[in-house]
Amino acid sequence: MSGKHVVVLGAGVAGLSTALYLRREGLSVTVLDPLPAGSGASFGNAGMISPDSVVPIALPGMLRKVPHWLLDPMGPLRVNTRHLPRALPWLLRWIRCGTMPRATRTSDALAALHRHSFACWAELLGPSGMDEFIRRQGQIHVWESHRVSAAEQAERRLRERHGVRSQVLDAQQLRRMFPGIANSVVRGLLLPDNGHTIDSSRLVQRLGELLRAAGGRIVAERALKLVPTESGRWTVLSHVDNHAADSVVVATGAAAPDLLRPLRLRLPLAAERGYHIALCDARLQLERPIVFKSRGVAMSPNGGGLRVSGTVEIDAHDAPPDERRARYLENHLRQAFPDAGGAVSRLWMGSRPSTPDSLPLLGAVAAHPGLFLCVGHGHFGMTGGPPSARLVAAAVTGKPPIIDPTPYSIARPGR
Repeated sequence: MSGKHVVVLGAGVAGLSTALYLRREGLSVTVLDPLPAGSGASFGNAGMISPDSVVPIALPGMLRKVPHWLLDPMGPLRVNTRHLPRALPWLLRWIRCGTMPRATRTSDALAALHRHSFACWAELLGPSGMDEFIRRQGQIHVWESHRVSAAEQAERRLRERHGVRSQVLDAQQLRRMFPGIANSVVRGLLLPDNGHTIDSSRLVQRLGELLRAAGGRIVAERALKLVPTESGRWTVLSHVDNHAADSVVVATGAAAPDLLRPLRLRLPLAAERGYHIALCDARLQLERPIVFKSRGVAMSPNGGGLRVSGTVEIDAHDAPPDERRARYLENHLRQAFPDAGGAVSRLWMGSRPSTPDSLPLLGAVAAHPGLFLCVGHGHFGMTGGPPSARLVAAAVTGKPPIIDPTPYSIARPGR
């Protein structure tokens, strides 16, 4: 592959990880993105890195919750009615994925991919980068009810299927771990083998710095169209230039469907928009992320402060943010930790590129030789991005894959 040139579209965690793996294989690599490295969803996520994330979003019991969620404009799930006709096919696929047999197959594929997360981060960052940015102190899930839902029962079965270590926590243990937590929190679960990054944006920026140091390029341009040439190569038309490439890797997240539509590729991706608020000077100091399962909200130490993130909004990826949904996250914080203190310093919205079955789209596009995908990580980008990148880099270079790539193919059965 020496002398081959690859253009990677997208400077998020998936794109930069792929570019760095490819550059270390000796390929010439150019990354195109109009935004700086570590922007978009790679900037605003909760920062959780979870090798034990083996549970898809679509689960048994979810369907009966949807009407209640949709009737609550500030609930954990909102679908913009103007966008509903376009989103309906994706939503119907998501509902069909919520059976236990489908969830089990998806869980197996998530487990196979995610178990390599920390190892891939270590390969990319090296020991100093791991020490600087990543903490392996576990994650906490908490509930404000003793009732165990059908979805929670399914989660438990899937974790047991894959031997995920966990520790049940009662209310007293949670109050010792999180002084000041609300009395409504009655039980929890520690997942000790998961972790988090202390700064999502800086972590991804470090990937960009490593890529440049290795001789790769990052160019601030927006890709407008991919044009296959008669010679079997590609021309990437940007808003200011043309880039010739032997191969192209699309890692543009929620923007990928629009970019690939001229090639008659219809990706099952939705712009699953999420929000966060950042707080400064908060009295609440967290050592590890805590996820309020009944609220669909995560609280984590990220970017030098406290970050509260969550909710799902199905809308066009370029539609204006609804700042009320971001501000409503503060209500969740004050209810969960009444004495948290602090002031909101930032409201943020970004689009998760989500598939109905929670599995990313990875690898070669058979109809277009030289075109590869690394998109669709949804809620698992910081976990699945690096191992996905290693899998895609193997596909580009023709090396043996680390795992069976079939479950993540754009042509996978049942897609």
